[in-house]
Amino acid sequence: MKHKSQLLKLSVMAFMIALGVVISPILRFEGMCPMAHFINITCSVLLGPWYSLACATIIGIIRMTLMGIPPLALTGAVFGAFLSGVFYRLSKGKIIMAVLGEIIGTGIIGAIVSYPVMTLFWGKTGLTWMFYVPSFICGTLIGGSIAYVFLKKLANTGLLRKFQIMLETRAYEDNTGVFGNAVAIAAFGVIVYLVISILTSIFGIGSTLWNIIALSSMGAFIVAGLIYYFVKTFRGRSKVPAEKQESPETVQK
Repeated sequence: MKHKSQLLKLSVMAFMIALGVVISPILRFEGMCPMAHFINITCSVLLGPWYSLACATIIGIIRMTLMGIPPLALTGAVFGAFLSGVFYRLSKGKIIMAVLGEIIGTGIIGAIVSYPVMTLFWGKTGLTWMFYVPSFICGTLIGGSIAYVFLKKLANTGLLRKFQIMLETRAYEDNTGVFGNAVAIAAFGVIVYLVISILTSIFGIGSTLWNIIALSSMGAFIVAGLIYYFVKTFRGRSKVPAEKQESPETVQK
């Protein structure tokens, strides 16, 4: 039975590796690869930190070997992949913590480590310790948001826990309440704002119009989060539990 479970885990990891290699070019430029972070977080939640680390390492090596990608394929993936799985398990199954682990691991640690690696082994000049931080954080925010929506959908339908049980990894119940969901919706607004701000800064296309778009997007998500919270809260309070409802016989007495 254990051998069968191990084989299933390796099969899923192989699928994640193949998928990661294929979709990695989407939205990619040097220093930003959002879909790699989507794979990292998904693999961390399904298989755990060590499998996610192995998955990210193999994907990075394949991309460097076959696609000519610089060492950023490794430095921009392995730290986030591992921390994503660690944060997910330490939080007892909170998907948002898996995303946070990816942001810290890749957006900060991986970005800083990339400076000496790219300078010493790739011959890049004109870099600083914080050079890759904006683009790495931007990539993790985009990929992390996609992963969060995808995994939350699986969790809400009960499929995520079923997959975890089938793979014999640590399975968790999705215990995020209305307030947590509302905060997550509002947080997407902040993410959109940061992504637009960072991208306009990287490409040097900052303008009043883009600032308005960024602020409007953030405001729209925050309002949506507030509406969601009040609507769900009102509906929850308006529903009277069936066991507290009086039966017709009780009313007649």
